[in-house]
Amino acid sequence: MSNPVRQMKHRRLPPLPGAVKQPPPQKCHGNGSCEHTLNDEMPRKHLNHQDILSVKGFKLTSGSTSSLKITAPSSRASSASTRKHADLNEDQVIQYLHENPKFLEDYVLSHVNQERLNRWTAWKEQARRHRHGENLNGEIIPDRKATLAKWKASMHSKKWSLLQELTRDIHNHSNKAQVLAELANCIATATSAEGHNLYLIDTSQQQLYYQKPTNNNKSEMTSSCVGSGRLSSTLAGYVACTAETVRTGDILADDRFPDGLAVGGEKCQSVMGLPIIKGDGSLTGVIELYRNVGGGIFTLEDEEVAISMVMWADLCVEYVEMYNCMTRQRKLNEFLLAVTKSIFQDIVSMDTVIMKIMNYAKKLVNADRASLFLLDTNTNELYARIFDTGKIDENLPSKEIRFPMDKGVAGHVASTGEILNIADAYTDRRFNREVDMQTGYRTKSILCMPIYIRGNIIGVVQMVNKLQGTFTKSDEESFETFAVYCGLALHHAKLYEKIRRSEQKYKVALEVLSYHSQSSDDEFTTVKEVPVPDQITNITHYHFSPWAVTNMEKPIYVLYMFRDLFRRINSVRENEKRYDMDSLIRFTLTVRKNYRNVPYHNWDHAFSVAHAMYTVIKTSEHRFTAQECLALFVACLCHDLDHRGKTNAFMVKSASPLAAIYSTSTMEHHHFNQTVTILQNDGHNIFKHLSSEDYKRMLSDIRNSILATDLAMFFGNKAKLKDIADRNGLSWKDDEHRRLVHAIVMTGCDLVASAKPWKMQLDTVKYIFEEFYQQGDEEKAKGLTPMPMMDREKKHELPQLEVGFLVGICLPCYELMAQVLPETKPMKDGALSNMKKWKQLAEKPRDDVEAELSIDISERRHSLIQYGEHPEDDSSTDSEKPEDIAEETESCGEDRDTDVSGSSPTASHQGEDSVSDHVLIHEDDSVHCVE
Repeated sequence: MSNPVRQMKHRRLPPLPGAVKQPPPQKCHGNGSCEHTLNDEMPRKHLNHQDILSVKGFKLTSGSTSSLKITAPSSRASSASTRKHADLNEDQVIQYLHENPKFLEDYVLSHVNQERLNRWTAWKEQARRHRHGENLNGEIIPDRKATLAKWKASMHSKKWSLLQELTRDIHNHSNKAQVLAELANCIATATSAEGHNLYLIDTSQQQLYYQKPTNNNKSEMTSSCVGSGRLSSTLAGYVACTAETVRTGDILADDRFPDGLAVGGEKCQSVMGLPIIKGDGSLTGVIELYRNVGGGIFTLEDEEVAISMVMWADLCVEYVEMYNCMTRQRKLNEFLLAVTKSIFQDIVSMDTVIMKIMNYAKKLVNADRASLFLLDTNTNELYARIFDTGKIDENLPSKEIRFPMDKGVAGHVASTGEILNIADAYTDRRFNREVDMQTGYRTKSILCMPIYIRGNIIGVVQMVNKLQGTFTKSDEESFETFAVYCGLALHHAKLYEKIRRSEQKYKVALEVLSYHSQSSDDEFTTVKEVPVPDQITNITHYHFSPWAVTNMEKPIYVLYMFRDLFRRINSVRENEKRYDMDSLIRFTLTVRKNYRNVPYHNWDHAFSVAHAMYTVIKTSEHRFTAQECLALFVACLCHDLDHRGKTNAFMVKSASPLAAIYSTSTMEHHHFNQTVTILQNDGHNIFKHLSSEDYKRMLSDIRNSILATDLAMFFGNKAKLKDIADRNGLSWKDDEHRRLVHAIVMTGCDLVASAKPWKMQLDTVKYIFEEFYQQGDEEKAKGLTPMPMMDREKKHELPQLEVGFLVGICLPCYELMAQVLPETKPMKDGALSNMKKWKQLAEKPRDDVEAELSIDISERRHSLIQYGEHPEDDSSTDSEKPEDIAEETESCGEDRDTDVSGSSPTASHQGEDSVSDHVLIHEDDSVHCVE
């Protein structure tokens, strides 16, 4: 609305009354003259019978028969007649008609037909449009032919006809705003208003909302708040406050409305405001009718016409609201039926039900977007996996987000159970603006409601931005009913998901139990009879060959390392027992039994990784606690439990039950669960002497360490630790820094074969790829195309693949380990040496490469001795250095590692028949010094 100064600049004096009229229809006679006869009902007091007026050659006479004639001269006499009556001009005729309106009215009613009268009205409307061009709001005046009001152009049409048309028209409109807009349009036409404004009232917010047709579709309305600060100073606000009809001849001169119109008003003069009152006395809205300067003022008759038409507003609005209520209820019933069917027929997953709820919830309340947050009662957090992007068919699973249940609008609803209907989100302190800042989406209105099941809140549904206006009380009621069925659907979906997961776990358990079992009593007795040596020479050497240790000796070596690590744990009481040897034996043997007989990921691999971790712990100057060292060792020993020789990708692709249980790091989660299962077996809990808190911490460290062996986790962990190390920011007191070091060391130990001397490396790679080739053969049998590294027919490409693996994963890992733990540099050197060997092999002809990589089953696997193999002399073998074996045997007592146990030997095992006091000779002739 413009200010009064601007309005005064646009004001102009009203034109002189009357307008130039077209001559009436003429009745021509044979003498060439034409005349019109008016009836004798014209008042004689306004006309002197002797008066003769002439206008442009026409002669106006009155005879003795009380009738008045207007005679037009023939063409011959027109010139003479014009000269004769030159003293009479057009202005005099206009003045006469102005002073005698009854004469003109009687003439028009008697001699002008309806067609000509409509034509005059159309001409006048066109002239008015041409004169003004647009209404007060700056909008081009719509063509009345395109609206219901066109046929109501006659001021004297019967009221019942107008109302009948209006009643028929409301069937084409679906909401209250559209019906009232058409009613306002009809009233504006009936009262000859040059424009009108429609406002709806929000009783809860005490605000007026201006209703305006959209640019693209005139039948659709948009709503905009005109504010409440200056509400009482405008005419619409005054009518809304008093619920009285207001009619003013000059809006600018009326002190009751210092701000004039709430919308527009630069050119208006006469304004009439009408309250729309429902049958119960409540106010629905306000209609403003206005005429521009020079358009005349609204009369009492105009007010009566307008009020009589507004009386129908209550009936129309009630009809529309009843229709909309029935429509909403029908749609709600249809949806509830669909939800009920989906509970018993279409439940595939929780995500499916969530997407159905979000999609229908938007339609139910006509919202732009929807969100559904579920409540995690264990952590008191709200979480969501599926988000509405506002685009069709894009309610897809995404990265899960979580936030405390006391944060934001959704958190408030989840905490209190209160229903929130927020018209302006940015004025509510509970609204979290961070999401809008990240996404660029503007949140305006919010309707948020809790979802209950059995009296407990299980989630929150949140609607954002109603497409038209704000969320209403009706939306709340419909949504509340809908929320009950949402809870039922989610509850059944959760039950279904639990049952489905239980079935998958049951299948996995049966599969595991059918293959694995606990260690037998005979195995336990056999191992227990073998004493665990106090010292094992060179066991902490980085070039030690774990594969040279026999299957019978491996448990003894594991028990030796277990005992050493357990002794590092400080006891609260000096003589308190730290471990139980029988539990260690059973645990070790059962772990060995739970490794499958696959080419590479077997018990030999687990032993080699555990030995590598023990070597790192014993040789590097780390700050790991004794409990962390033990957790890392157990994690390495169990990190591939029940491995099937298949990758995670293959498990997912083949729809394995394991993949259905664990969506990420499939096999790693399974390895940890198998570890826990073994610990829960009777007589297998090696941590039973730990406190409850230490036990929980131990399992948590083991879990994180096993999950870190998934190479998909390596790159993120490496980037974080590399950034910290490059800044010299590593702090052993920071739990996150320690966790990252654990993860990198776990990866390095898992890949330890890449850092061993060349003969060990080459022999190990043969079996690694044999396992890969078996997976590739299975994929081919299923009609799938395996990766090149798993295709047996591309065996000649193995050297290039190994070079890429060393450069991309192994060397970055060992370089970072050497940066954090410098004592682990031999692992980096071994990997560099092997990379050179693979590059040399890659340059050889294809036949030579395949011959070099072939596996001869007649050869004993890993025939290298455990000691003496170095990168600078990797061409030597055990057969080439018999003297080294003898020297090693003779010097066992002198060169033994006195720091292995962390203390001086406490006992000697003299008199044992199964193992000599000083030397342990393996079946493959390799030699181990023991004490």
